[in-house]
Amino acid sequence: MRRAVALIVLALLPVLAAAQAVAQDTGTDLGAPLDAAQFDALTLGRTITYAQDGVPYGTEAYRPGHKVIWAFTESECREGDWFQRGEDICFDYHDDTPLQCWQFHDTPSGLVAQFQDPEGGVQSPLVGLSDSKDGLDCPAPDLGV
Repeated sequence: MRRAVALIVLALLPVLAAAQAVAQDTGTDLGAPLDAAQFDALTLGRTITYAQDGVPYGTEAYRPGHKVIWAFTESECREGDWFQRGEDICFDYHDDTPLQCWQFHDTPSGLVAQFQDPEGGVQSPLVGLSDSKDGLDCPAPDLGV
């Protein structure tokens, strides 16, 4: 698994500079966030690897019925669902993780996600580095494609 992650990171190096530029430019007007239909049209059937500040962060596989599988880099996979709440796309992983709500934007540099912190904190956005039609390689039974 570590070797696979290392190979993915090496393959992503050429796009890290562009992703980091978008991630650090939080002052740019990204336009209106995507609604559920737009988000579903852009993500359904894709597995997207995200970076934060140019560093690989995690990967999410988007399945039919607003189902997802998420894995932080070098972490176990977690199944969940997503739904629209106001301008946010929220993810529920059905565990002790609090609801994760984001505003997604389709930019020329890729999908950009800004976390909507209920405490009012600000984080660097996640930037989609790469995507594929392949599922996640999950070590737990019944996860991944």
